[in-house]
Amino acid sequence: MKIIDLRSDTVTQPTPEMREAMSLAEVGDDVLEEDPTVNKLQELAAHKIGKESALFVPSGAMGNLVSVLTHCQRGDEVILGDRCHILLNEVGGISALGGIHPRTVPNEDDGTLPLDRVERLIRGPDIHYPPTRLICLENTQNYCSGAPLPVSYMDATASLAARHNLKIHLDGARIFNAAMALSTDVRELTRQADSVMFCLSKGLSAPVGSLVCGTRDFIHKARKVRKMVGGGMRQAGHLAAAGIVALEKMTARLKEDHDNAQILACGLARIDGIRLDPKNVKTNIVFFELNHPKTTPGEFLERLKSMGIKILLIDRGVFRAVLNRGVSRDHVDYFVKSAQNILQP
Repeated sequence: MKIIDLRSDTVTQPTPEMREAMSLAEVGDDVLEEDPTVNKLQELAAHKIGKESALFVPSGAMGNLVSVLTHCQRGDEVILGDRCHILLNEVGGISALGGIHPRTVPNEDDGTLPLDRVERLIRGPDIHYPPTRLICLENTQNYCSGAPLPVSYMDATASLAARHNLKIHLDGARIFNAAMALSTDVRELTRQADSVMFCLSKGLSAPVGSLVCGTRDFIHKARKVRKMVGGGMRQAGHLAAAGIVALEKMTARLKEDHDNAQILACGLARIDGIRLDPKNVKTNIVFFELNHPKTTPGEFLERLKSMGIKILLIDRGVFRAVLNRGVSRDHVDYFVKSAQNILQP
């Protein structure tokens, strides 16, 4: 039985072109900055994002950690959303490893942080307070149905940060999804951020890796932090080669995932017992709630699994399905029909 895996877009497999590029990559020691393929990837990433320089890291979580540790000292404070990935899914790394204090603002359903509330939380000089140094945003905002943050919001946040001498870090794990959804150049979404992390291993289909982008001085400092947290790699060009293919060939195909997400959302929304507003689905992530008198969330999950469909149960009765290159339109139709058979036999 073929498995249709919608647990995340991280389950994507590398393309044949990526596998060939990995096998043929010219490599060197990246800690010594002598891997030509890594250097090429970093130059390409910086250009794509509109920054001076970039740094290849093994994962998005490490990219966020390295960025925050580069911006902040122990005892500093970061303002971020209460539904952001850094807070919820990165093992408290900024606190445990960096001694950095997170101060949360409730995310709106569109992924934004209300800037009036952000401004009220910025600390003034006081012996009792940790100094506010950084605002962290996420684009797309995973736990807000993959919502893309528009250019206007990035501009408004940058204006606020400038008034208070703060920096902005952008967790852009799916930033190319945001650019596709908003029909804008990705550099318009990143130009106001002092640092940007984005992933190669989600919708872009590379097997491993993320990039941190910023000024040359920032990346010079971040390189040392990467080494400190164990991210220094040697002949990493074999991985970087797949990342080059991802950036050159895979960003345009994200529209297919967005279109399939809409079809899935509209199909599920018609099933009694499922609560979902397709208008909230802007990119490749579909959240829906199960409220069925005869089927529990656990039973629903197991029945789908028995039919070859994998999704995630995120919260009580709340599921997440993430469209990716391995999920076709036919798979989406099969998912909808399977859900109907379970809930409306």
